[in-house]
Amino acid sequence: MKLDDRCFECLLSRVSLECDLCGADPGRAREIIQSCATLLSGLRNSEQSHPQIASAVHRHAYGMLGCNDPFAGLKAHSNREAMHVCKQVRPLLVSFRDLALASIIGNTYDYGVKSHTVTSNFLEFFLESFARGLAVDDTDKIVPMTDRVVYFTDNCGEIVFDRLLLQFLHERGSEITLVLREGPILNDATLVEAEELHLSRCVTRITTTGIGSEIGVRPECVPPVLGEALDACTLIIAKGMANYESLSLYEDLPPIAYFMSCKCEPVAEEVGVPRGSMVAMLR
Repeated sequence: MKLDDRCFECLLSRVSLECDLCGADPGRAREIIQSCATLLSGLRNSEQSHPQIASAVHRHAYGMLGCNDPFAGLKAHSNREAMHVCKQVRPLLVSFRDLALASIIGNTYDYGVKSHTVTSNFLEFFLESFARGLAVDDTDKIVPMTDRVVYFTDNCGEIVFDRLLLQFLHERGSEITLVLREGPILNDATLVEAEELHLSRCVTRITTTGIGSEIGVRPECVPPVLGEALDACTLIIAKGMANYESLSLYEDLPPIAYFMSCKCEPVAEEVGVPRGSMVAMLR
């Protein structure tokens, strides 16, 4: 997806959150937000995708704040909370559809998105969301395609629920290439969190997107191991909106299952569902 004018306020609200997380005083925060707004205005008509532009803005804010991972505390908190909830809801999760839905509910661990709040009672939210189910449900079509999977992760917290889905696929014989962000950006998962959660036990290999501290994916920039996996895979599973926003721009890719909560109007409109809908969509 390209940048939508409605993305401006949302992006700058995240910059404001980054300032709060780093303890910037109000004057310094205003200076950083204004500088990011100027950068954003200069990039709005570029050929870059929304994830590329957003990443450039956040990296600029990080540089001005002197912090390369403002979300570190929130990432650790999300993983701890998700593990607590996971233990309580595990008996509900039996089928591929159940586990996919759980991983998509986990995609709501997304801080600073305008008009979206990470709930303070995630167990209650999980149970309500699980009962509501998927607005787009292609899971019956997706599961037979999982012989060789490239799995693009998104947020911390979410990856705790991803682990259950990965274990299910691993146990049924899937060859899985797990892909994380190369460097810290927002609350997205990196190799550090993958190691803490021992994700290597339930996948064939682990790699990164190869583009540093940047959300989304650029297939032309992936490391060789990921390029080979993409060439050989039977299915891509792409978690979250940034992966959707970037991969949906490309045509010459294997089938893609987009697993996400549509937390903003531009993405929801493009998918054709109300904002807040959860989708497991094969394209």
